[in-house]
Amino acid sequence: MPFTIPVQDDSIHGSIDDLLQLRTPSVYLVRVEGDSMQGAGIFSGDLLIVDKGIDARHGHIVIAAVNGEACCKRMVVRDGMVILAPENPKYPSRYIMAGDHFEVWGVVTHSIRDHDRRL
Repeated sequence: MPFTIPVQDDSIHGSIDDLLQLRTPSVYLVRVEGDSMQGAGIFSGDLLIVDKGIDARHGHIVIAAVNGEACCKRMVVRDGMVILAPENPKYPSRYIMAGDHFEVWGVVTHSIRDHDRRL
């Protein structure tokens, strides 16, 4: 038997583009591959909304590159050292060393999961 969910007019606050700021020039989408961030609720196949206009700081989930290799990790700053920490205990943290080329490409602001998976 089909069911309906009533929607009140005051519950609609704008388009998905507006809510997630998708048309902002500093915002882009990334599809996740891998399970290193599952403890943060980010799973393989999810779309991440990333804002390169946000200054990354301790605790942010970031899209970064270390020596040209891109990753999605939680950025931890401890005693002046940057650590890229996974949210899955089967993976080690990545400590950024003096000789590493490290770039933050943006801060993850939202994730979107496909519950249909007919891709």
